[in-house]
Amino acid sequence: MSQNHDSAAFPATLSRWLLAAGLLSLLLRLWISVSFPVTGDEAFFYWWGVYPDWGYSDHPPMVGWLIALMRATLGDSLWSIRLPIVLLPLALGAALWWALKPVDRVRAAWAVLFFWLAPLNWLNTLITTDTPLIFWSALSVAALMRAEQRERLDRAAWGLYALSGVFLGCAFLSKYFSVVLGFSYLVYFVLYRRERLAGFALLVLCAMPGPAINIAYNMSHGWSNIMFNVYNRNEDAVFEWRKPLTYIGMMVYLITPAAVWMAVRYRQALLAAARSQRLLACLVVVPLLFFTLLSAKKIIGLHWVLSFYPFGFAFLAFALPADKLKACAKGLAVFAGLHVLVVAGLYMTSLDTWRTTKLYPQIVRSYRTAEMLKQVTSPGVVLMGEAYTPASIFGFERRQYMPVFGVGKFHARQDDMLVDFSIYQGKTIRIILADKPKLEEFEPYFASVRVLSFEQDGVPFYAVEGTGFNYQAYREGVLGTVFKRYFNIPSWLPMTGCPFCERYCGQVRCPR
Repeated sequence: MSQNHDSAAFPATLSRWLLAAGLLSLLLRLWISVSFPVTGDEAFFYWWGVYPDWGYSDHPPMVGWLIALMRATLGDSLWSIRLPIVLLPLALGAALWWALKPVDRVRAAWAVLFFWLAPLNWLNTLITTDTPLIFWSALSVAALMRAEQRERLDRAAWGLYALSGVFLGCAFLSKYFSVVLGFSYLVYFVLYRRERLAGFALLVLCAMPGPAINIAYNMSHGWSNIMFNVYNRNEDAVFEWRKPLTYIGMMVYLITPAAVWMAVRYRQALLAAARSQRLLACLVVVPLLFFTLLSAKKIIGLHWVLSFYPFGFAFLAFALPADKLKACAKGLAVFAGLHVLVVAGLYMTSLDTWRTTKLYPQIVRSYRTAEMLKQVTSPGVVLMGEAYTPASIFGFERRQYMPVFGVGKFHARQDDMLVDFSIYQGKTIRIILADKPKLEEFEPYFASVRVLSFEQDGVPFYAVEGTGFNYQAYREGVLGTVFKRYFNIPSWLPMTGCPFCERYCGQVRCPR
């Protein structure tokens, strides 16, 4: 990365903008974090923090470790679990500043401001697997940038390359999209810095403990991450035009219309910046191309691209003409302000405002969880959910893990690791459902069943009460389907363990 120390005085206006954006967005995130109910994903990941492990059904373990840390230090509350994502934009801004200030202090400050003005950094308070991924990815990039700014491969440079690798390994233990970051590094070194391939080799070596931990976990847990990410979730991976078009629309929104307009209008300046800021350019272009190709068959989730999000704003700040930086910031501020107004309007609504919408049942479930559970709870009766999202939300409210009755979907199969249905033999179970159930779907697994009807704030919900649970019938009818559908583990993958298989057939690898 080229050195270009700006001798201009640091603008006082820029300092005030940074202070305002950083402080106001922090206050809004704090407010949302303590007032917004838990979401299904958050409630699901919460249990990863209750049962810390070296990995989980869908993803590597870092978010579970983070939640476990927050529970241990600040208590078992929603605000403490969300605090890392509330503080994350400040940490990312600090990382951007540390990485870029030796190149140009003023442009580095604009980079931080652009990033802080992005609407997502005002509204996002939901803890997910992406939270640690974004954090460790930014630290890895920052360390690599500082290493690349060293003129010689001295001790400090070697240390920074090693540190970048350690952070990359931590990112890998957060989510597999860190591989795209590693690939971006490879493209950069092969195209532009072959004389420093030794530094890249050290970076890779220091990142390897992350994949090693993940491989060991997968070998002992039926390759659950591989089955989810490679096989089970890709059954519908076919080309549809709506997929790439949705991706383009999402990226325009994330980058913001103001920034997109500036990038298009001053595209020649961006091309010039790509030649001088090659590492930043690779961190933007390589992930964009990767997700563009992937979007041909997959719907790209908004959160998939967030670990690369800060670098796009940094690249824009280093590319735009100096006299256009303020105009871009104003456009970003207006777009963020519109989002703040929408949030303010939403907080002025009540449950009755949403009564006629399709979202109303889910809103009631989120805001009236305790009241719903009070209606359906009975001494000596085991509560279960019909799907992973409601089961996680109900379980979070009770602070007691709630299993899912039935086959479920390919997402969120942590039940397969945690729940031994044989312990419920002969017990009475109530399965909470949103829609009126078909009893014939439950009758094979109980001595008798009946439907219980409830209502909360005008929303009906139900429970199937089954007495005398028959584990053997459930094993054959439900767990057998789960095994065939989700545990078709390729024979060439070596295994040292599989909790589901060991309960299902008593072996590490069940015969098919």
